[in-house]
Amino acid sequence: MAEDNLWYEGIPFPGINFKPEILRKAQEEFMIKDEDVIAVTYPKSGTHWLIEILCLIQSKGDTKWVQSVPTWERSPWIETESGFASANKKEGPRLLTSHLPIHLFPKSFFSSKAKVIYVIRNPKDIIVSGYFFLNSVNLAKKPKSMEQYLEWFLEGNVIYGSWFDHVRGWVSMRERENFLMLSYEELKWDTERTVEKICQFLSKKVEPEELSLVLKNSSFQAMRENKMSNFSMADECYLVHKSPLMRKGVTGDWKNYFTVAQAEAFDKLFQEKMADLPQELFPWE
Repeated sequence: MAEDNLWYEGIPFPGINFKPEILRKAQEEFMIKDEDVIAVTYPKSGTHWLIEILCLIQSKGDTKWVQSVPTWERSPWIETESGFASANKKEGPRLLTSHLPIHLFPKSFFSSKAKVIYVIRNPKDIIVSGYFFLNSVNLAKKPKSMEQYLEWFLEGNVIYGSWFDHVRGWVSMRERENFLMLSYEELKWDTERTVEKICQFLSKKVEPEELSLVLKNSSFQAMRENKMSNFSMADECYLVHKSPLMRKGVTGDWKNYFTVAQAEAFDKLFQEKMADLPQELFPWE
């Protein structure tokens, strides 16, 4: 059971299923292939939803794959010990996942034609989701209160480090043709149009009835009921309670937890750190 974080290159990582040697190998030695598709996110930004959509696009809406293979085997996290091993064994075009900041990402990607889909989300919602998540799993240091977690987040002392640095790093890739940037909010507000955008980016032709199946089978309710997608299949050593880790899957939940003063302090820091970036990159209120 992980009571604390693992630190690597000045960034905290979960204390379980992570090793400095694997993080180094992921960056220096892992070979990204031209046909790979990689879902990249800061934690709690809609990662599992994106993976489910990508898997269903690949199977044209057929649920056999998503209902028989756990998420982490369909699209392994390349920086975890188990995911690194699994990804290296996979043949053919691979779906891969990562939360790594850009400077620790596999170097082989930057000279490849592999496609990265990067999803961002309102960081205030990430804070709320992250607080509840960390108290549901035995992966890393647990915050005692939402207030404490907000403090850690603002300092960048949360797993995978500063959200601001993570987003700034990856947003710098947005003009590249093998990079697609989406927001969790646009996925929620217009799922169909956003999934069509993903299909276009991947050069995948999906018929209208197949698109309907992708949308239906990647809905929050469908994923929550699918034991291969709701993380109830995860080893009990990772879970505090044996229950699905999917909580709400909504936007704007931060309003139920932030005080006015906390929201104002956060917005002030956001403006300071992200002022030079186009505001349309951040489509939340």
